[in-house]
Amino acid sequence: MLKIRDLKVNYGAIEAVKGISFDVPEGKIVTLIGANGAGKSTVLKAVSGLVKPKSGSVSFMDEDITSKDAALIVGRGITLVPEGRRIFSDLTVLENLKIGAFLRRDSLTEDLNWVFQLFPRLKERSWQHGGTLSGGEQQMLAVARALMSRPRLMMMDEPSLGLAPLIVRDIFDIIREINQRGVTILLIEQNANMALGAADLAYVMETGRITKSGPGSELLRDPAVKAAYLGS
Repeated sequence: MLKIRDLKVNYGAIEAVKGISFDVPEGKIVTLIGANGAGKSTVLKAVSGLVKPKSGSVSFMDEDITSKDAALIVGRGITLVPEGRRIFSDLTVLENLKIGAFLRRDSLTEDLNWVFQLFPRLKERSWQHGGTLSGGEQQMLAVARALMSRPRLMMMDEPSLGLAPLIVRDIFDIIREINQRGVTILLIEQNANMALGAADLAYVMETGRITKSGPGSELLRDPAVKAAYLGS
């Protein structure tokens, strides 16, 4: 579904992503793990059209989307749940969800019903301002807002950041359910244990390069990965 080939991204003189290549197969959960500063978020921003690569290519469903406008990329079926949630705190839950569907011109009723089924607390708080929600509820809103564009590929940047362990488990259960509904997932996550446990395919990034890859279950057992990212 998504093919990244020899992608390089610079921030000024700093080479954040150093010629990586990887695939995201359709219908799978794929994770990128690695330390802070490894370049993981930059990869998602490059796919999303938020930063321009220095070189290399990004293709989605065999269409070259390298350096395309972000709105066009959303229209093609890729959406991003950003790190830090980035909800609109002065707007209601319902208004945030409608903004997620800004490119659509059809009825939103079916999709609103689905996200409220996934996140009953958002339905209860639909007229509440986003800034008054708890951290977990704000993360739920960020995911629900991304779903409102009817993505084929949803990219998620640190969805468990700052959340209590019980809420983290809820979020990962919802990620699996979204995937079972046919949405492909590309996930960046500091909680490597949860990410690898959920992922069909995983890649390890270190200082802008991919150093390991394989099934999530396989990397969970890899001694080097366990020592570096799983605290064992």
